[in-house]
Amino acid sequence: MSLTKEEDVQMMLVCKTHLGTRNCDYRMKRYVFRRTTDGIHIMHLGKTWEKLMVAARIIVAIENPNDIIVASQRPYGSRAVLKFGQYTGANAMAGRWTPGTLTNQITTKYLEPRLLIVTDPRTDSQALKEASYASIPVIALCDTDSPLEHVDVCIPCNNKGKESIALLYWLLAREVQYLRSILPRSQAWDVMVDSFFWRDPEELMAQEEMDKGYGGDWGGGGAEWKAEGGNGNWDDMTKAEAADGSWDAAGGGDDWSAPAAAAASGW
Repeated sequence: MSLTKEEDVQMMLVCKTHLGTRNCDYRMKRYVFRRTTDGIHIMHLGKTWEKLMVAARIIVAIENPNDIIVASQRPYGSRAVLKFGQYTGANAMAGRWTPGTLTNQITTKYLEPRLLIVTDPRTDSQALKEASYASIPVIALCDTDSPLEHVDVCIPCNNKGKESIALLYWLLAREVQYLRSILPRSQAWDVMVDSFFWRDPEELMAQEEMDKGYGGDWGGGGAEWKAEGGNGNWDDMTKAEAADGSWDAAGGGDDWSAPAAAAASGW
């Protein structure tokens, strides 16, 4: 276990999970390791890892995985939430939270979960408020400035970076797989962390355009130019022009120095 913890903490450092904000809530002080000269709070990654293990055990304690809701209104966490739901069986709710999901029994989307997991207590405040009305326990990814009202298990981390959010959901999903004995601890999880990363749609479109290779269309049009312009070479075109008639023929074979000589003789 110690080796796994060291590896996980190293991954957290790479994904900048330890970087907090300049502000610090008084309830989050227990998770702060120190403060940099710039005023940014650094979180204790050992406590982050321990809280991840606690959260995984709470998730496994619920018999029906569909009774767990994982919510993220923040775009950076939407893909990670969906992937987490895919691998753990939890009910993923990415994007806008519909008010009344946990309280309004008339709506068709009314749910009665046994556990709620949120990416950011401030962004997902509506979900947190409804969970408090329905007495539903809450696990939250909390930054140093996050409010902890109605949060039962706080996982201290950087919940603003896409790499950090993705890594934490990946670690949580992997630990749940281990505890459910779906995956033996001696075996590494073959799912890459990259699959949990949020990807910008514009970047994806640019990548698709690069993959399609629009350069081929430009290359294909070269045949027309070659057909019109003498094998597509400027040298060939000048040769073709020279074959029809030369500059000497058009100019009557006059030499530029001849008029100058004639003018000199006239003077």
